[in-house]
Amino acid sequence: SGLLSVASDREKGKTAYRLVTDWLTQSNKKARIFVVHRIDEDTSGGLIFAKNFETREALQNHWQEIVTKRGYYAIVEGEDIPEEQTLKNYLWLDETTFQVRVTKSKKNSKLAITHYKKMAAKNGYALLDVNIDTGRKNQIRVMLGNIGHYIIGDDRYGEPSNPLKRLGLHAYELD
Repeated sequence: SGLLSVASDREKGKTAYRLVTDWLTQSNKKARIFVVHRIDEDTSGGLIFAKNFETREALQNHWQEIVTKRGYYAIVEGEDIPEEQTLKNYLWLDETTFQVRVTKSKKNSKLAITHYKKMAAKNGYALLDVNIDTGRKNQIRVMLGNIGHYIIGDDRYGEPSNPLKRLGLHAYELD
């Protein structure tokens, strides 16, 4: 959490891509690394890099057939969230604020499908096992916030409490 996957306008050097590249080139100066899968800066969890362009292309071009499960743990506000649910919404990127929003319109938006099961609930929070069929920008954060169960620490899509001092979202599985 707190580490960009790849460079941005505001951060060029301290990224997961740069750290992996630096580590790999210590043993082979000609080594290259290619990003296959990345996560949001505030999300913790696994990333996938490929050591050659061909592998990256094969994985990215057949991602939906190869990766059948994308699992995340999310801690949300509210113990009263239903035990399990499938959320289907169209998501639209607001070009002014660069925030993703749920919309009823299919125009300029993309369908997002998110499944979750409540694993535990206590002290006003719930731990969810979340799986996504689609990989839209901020998908989990936006869709859970849309039903009133904001991920803790997510000041971008709500004003939930922040007991961990970070976003309560962790990418735990790609299968």
